Amino acid sequence: MDKNSIIGFFLIAGVFILYFFITKPTEAQLAAQKHYQDSIAQVQKLQTEKQKSGVAQSKAPAADSSDSFLKTGAVADSSAQLAATNLAANTDSTAKEQIVTLENADVKIDVSTVGGQMVSAQLKNYKRYDGTPLYLFNKDASFGITLKNKTGVNFSTLSQSFQPIFSADKKTLTMRHAFSPSQYLDFTYKLLPDNSMVKFDVNVVGMADVLSRDNSEYIQVDWAEKLFRQEKGIDFEKRYSKIYYKFVGGDVTDLSDTKDAKKEIADPVKWIAFKGQYFTTTLISDFSLSNASLESRVLESDEFLKYYSASFYSPVAVTGKNLSAGFRFYLGSVEFSKLRKLDAGVKDKDQQLDMDKLVPLGWTLFRWVNQYFVIPLFNLLSSWGLGMGIIILLMTIIVKLILAPITFKSYMSSAKMRVLRPQVQVLTAKFPKQDQAMERQKATMDLYSRAGVNPMSGCLPMLLQMPVLLALFSFFPSAIELRQHSFLWAHDLSSYDDVITWSANIPLLSSWFGNHISLFCLLMTAVNVVYMKFSMDQQDTGQQQIPGMKLMMYFMPVMMLFVLNKYPSGLTYYYFISTLFTILLTVGFRYIVNEDKVLAKLEENKKKPKKKSGFMARLEEAQRVQQQQAKAKGGAKKK
Repeated sequence: MDKNSIIGFFLIAGVFILYFFITKPTEAQLAAQKHYQDSIAQVQKLQTEKQKSGVAQSKAPAADSSDSFLKTGAVADSSAQLAATNLAANTDSTAKEQIVTLENADVKIDVSTVGGQMVSAQLKNYKRYDGTPLYLFNKDASFGITLKNKTGVNFSTLSQSFQPIFSADKKTLTMRHAFSPSQYLDFTYKLLPDNSMVKFDVNVVGMADVLSRDNSEYIQVDWAEKLFRQEKGIDFEKRYSKIYYKFVGGDVTDLSDTKDAKKEIADPVKWIAFKGQYFTTTLISDFSLSNASLESRVLESDEFLKYYSASFYSPVAVTGKNLSAGFRFYLGSVEFSKLRKLDAGVKDKDQQLDMDKLVPLGWTLFRWVNQYFVIPLFNLLSSWGLGMGIIILLMTIIVKLILAPITFKSYMSSAKMRVLRPQVQVLTAKFPKQDQAMERQKATMDLYSRAGVNPMSGCLPMLLQMPVLLALFSFFPSAIELRQHSFLWAHDLSSYDDVITWSANIPLLSSWFGNHISLFCLLMTAVNVVYMKFSMDQQDTGQQQIPGMKLMMYFMPVMMLFVLNKYPSGLTYYYFISTLFTILLTVGFRYIVNEDKVLAKLEENKKKPKKKSGFMARLEEAQRVQQQQAKAKGGAKKK
C-alpha cells in the first residue's frame, strides 16, 4: 500500500469517526428516550391484556345490523329497542347513496351517506401530469370503525347508512347513524378555511352501557386506499411513495418503497401517512394509535401505484354514556416549509408532529445541509418571483461561489504537482522497472516533501464539497416547487425532459434507462466527459498510472447517464450548469495563477530544513519495511 492510499484510508476513517461523534446521542436525548420507553410501558401492558382476552384478534366476528347489535346489547331499554326496530331505513345498507361536499380554497372532499366516510379528496390547486384534476383518492378508499357490544357482536360502519347534518354556517358536516333517538353514532367533519387539514371526530352517544368494556377504552379503525398515479415518471414516483408513521414522542419511519411490505407495530404511533411522491393523506390522532397493522402492495397498473391499508385501535374519552375520539386528516402537498409550519409554536418536542420528515432530504448530515442552507436559499430566490430555471441557475452560481475557495485550494494542489512533473519524470526514468516501483514511489514522495507539497491536500476539498452535492441530489427529486414548472424544452422540471421516446420494451435497457432520452441528462454527461478530460490533463503529475484508469474515468460519466436519465430534469440541469461553471472557474484559476512563481516557491521550499512529523516518519518507515519485504520476496523467487 503506497503513501497516498494510506493517507486516504486514514482520512476516510476520520470522517466516519467524526460522523459517529456528531450523531452520538447526548445524555439529554438518552434520558428522553428512557422517559419515552417508560411512558409506553403502561400502554404495552394494556395491549397485552387485551390480546389475552381476545379483543385484538385479527378475525373478528361478522358485523351485525344496527337492530340486532342494539338488541343483543342486553342493557338498552325497551323504548330504545323499539326505536331501533323502526329505523329500518337508516340501517338498510341498500339505501340510495348520497354524496355531500365540503370545500375551501385548497381542498374539496366528498362524504358518502354509506359508511359516513370520505370517498373523494381533490386538491384544487394542482393537476395530474395529464392536466386532469388531482385526487388523492376518488371512490378507491375506505374508512370505518368497528364497535362491539357486551355479547360480543361487532358493528362495522362501512356499509351502514348515515344521515347528513350541516351546521348553521355550513362549515361543519355531521354524518349520523341513529340506533335510537337517544343512541347514535356521529362522524363530524370540519374543513377550515384555506387549510389542508380536516378535523374528524367520532362520537358515540348514549351507548356506553351497551358496548363492551373494551370499547370504553378504544375503538377499532380500518383504513385503506389505492394510491393514484399523479406524475409522468411512474417508476420514479413509485420509488418515492410509501407508508410513513411516527412513534409517539419518537422517530418517523417507513415501510419499503420497492416491494410489498407488512408491519405489525406494538408501540403507539401519533400519525400514519399514505404518501405519494408529492402528496399525502395523513391521519393524525389527537392522542395515539396502538396495535397498528400496516400493509403496502405495489400495483402493476398505469392508474394506481400502490395499495395501502392500516388497521389500528384508537383510545376514546368517556363522558357518562358517551364516547369520543378525535383525529385530523392532512390532505395536501408534501412541501417542507408547509409541513414545518404545522409545528409552529409547539415547544414540547414530544408533541411535535415532525411531518416535514415526509420530505426525503437524505441522511442526517445531508438533511441538515438541505434544511439549513439549500431550502432557505431556494425559498429566498423563489420570493423574488423568478422562474424556476433561473432560480436553479442562481442557486448553482451561489453554491459554486461559496465553494470557490475550496475549489481553488484543490486547484493549487494539482498545480504544485503539475509544475513538478518534469522532476517526477526524471525519477520515473531513473527507476523504470516494475520491481523498482517502491524506490520510485519513495523518491517521488521525498521530492514532494522537500518541496512542501501534500498530494492528499487536493482530496480534502473534494470531501468537503460532497455533503452539499449529495444534499442537492436529495433535494431536487423531493421539491414539489419544481412540479409542472417549465424551462426551455423541459415541460416539467420535477420529471425527465424526454426529447426522444420509444414504446418498444428493450430488455435491461428499458428497466434501467427507460424508454426515452433526457436532453439535460445527455448534456450533463457530455460536459462531464469534457471536464474529466480537462481535469486529468490538469492533474497529470508525470507518475505512472494504473492501466485502464484513464478509461475508467471516462466510463463513470457515461454510467451517470444511465443512472440519472429517469431523474428530474431540474437535477440534471443543475449538474450540467454546476460542472460547466466548475470548468470556467478552473480556466479562470489557470489565468490567475502564475505557475512559474509557484515552481520558484517550491524550489525555495527545498532549501529550507524540513522537520518530519511523527505521522510522516511512521509512514515512511512503513514504506521502507514494505520495500524490504518486496525485495526479500523477489530474492526468494530468483533462488
